[in-house]
Amino acid sequence: MAPGKSSPVENSWKIFEEYHIDEDVGFALPNPLEELPHPYDAWISIAKNLPELIKNGQLRAEVEKLTTFSIDGLQGHKLQRLAHLVLGYITMAYVWGEGDGDVRKVLPGNIAVPYCKVSEKLGLPPILVYADCVLANWKKKDPSGPMTYENMDILFSFPGGDCGKGFFLVSLVVETAAASAIKVIPIIFNAIQREDPDTLQKALRDIASCLHKALEMFHQIHEYVDPNLFFNVLRIYLSGWKGNPLLSEGLLYEGVWDTPKKFAGGSAAQSSIFQCFDILLGIEHTVGGDSAARFLQEMRTYMPSAHQNFLRSLESGPSVRKFVLSKGDATLQEIYNECVQAMVSLRNYHLQIVAKYIVIPASQPSKRKQTSEEPSEPKSKGTGGTDFMGFLKTVRRTTANSLLKED
Repeated sequence: MAPGKSSPVENSWKIFEEYHIDEDVGFALPNPLEELPHPYDAWISIAKNLPELIKNGQLRAEVEKLTTFSIDGLQGHKLQRLAHLVLGYITMAYVWGEGDGDVRKVLPGNIAVPYCKVSEKLGLPPILVYADCVLANWKKKDPSGPMTYENMDILFSFPGGDCGKGFFLVSLVVETAAASAIKVIPIIFNAIQREDPDTLQKALRDIASCLHKALEMFHQIHEYVDPNLFFNVLRIYLSGWKGNPLLSEGLLYEGVWDTPKKFAGGSAAQSSIFQCFDILLGIEHTVGGDSAARFLQEMRTYMPSAHQNFLRSLESGPSVRKFVLSKGDATLQEIYNECVQAMVSLRNYHLQIVAKYIVIPASQPSKRKQTSEEPSEPKSKGTGGTDFMGFLKTVRRTTANSLLKED
């Protein structure tokens, strides 16, 4: 563990504060800001009107007219997260345009320079990531109301009507349902240190309950996200420039780098919450699934740096799995298995969603857009059909193989 870093064994509040984890929303950004100060409000003006600007063919011209702003006026984590979100939306819209295959391979310096500087401050890549469009792209309609789909909205939209709202908010409520279990982690580690199986049992039951709730929230996607709109419209604006034939060399960030750079598009694999529970439960995606393990490891670099640090701190903590095995307690093993099975169920359901929203629409050539990331390499994510399915199946199989066998 890095010197000076808190261990998850210590009290919850220290974890929440140091690792940018909120007690209520977990890895999501609590109460994201909605406005940037002048002159950055020019970015907001474009981002708030993306669908209309794209529809009218004005988006790229508006972006090219922008002044290059210094980021010195963007002080504080929340302002920088909002700037990263806004510039990510603008970048995706600029690159993919109307989603008809007419792509731009150079991001103008007036966007590229501040975007890369903000990205560097946050330890994030200069592309729209899960931490942007899901974790920092929300607000409550009634601030005193609950964190439910009905009481929430997104801050920025792509073309496709409410499809983006549905996709991002359902992802968020899945995330926050599972997040309640994070505060149990110090209890678990303390129980292991004290050799207290009874406390561990109760804590693991809480973990399983939160994961079951997350799966329940996941079911809302059918109500709020249309498969054809997702595949033919929204997915295009979430595509990256890694393993993508339309940007085979990557994207050139003018004024930043002399050569194009390749970055992956947004993916659920960029969520810290499920990698967190993999580590906690000792589910290791290295045996028989090297490419999947490498991909999951790579996706950590698309997470906020504080969340990456948290995952590393978990890896240096005591092993729940080894403790459960060492006790030979049938009830404890059963509860541990319930947690692992809940992860299997979530991954199984994710496979069903990918089949409905990507694989089936992809098999209908007449409806297919030309900007998809083809499954030309195993790291095509969320847009590519068979290779992505292969990745998810490998992860599910590894998770299922982590179930403890009865003697």
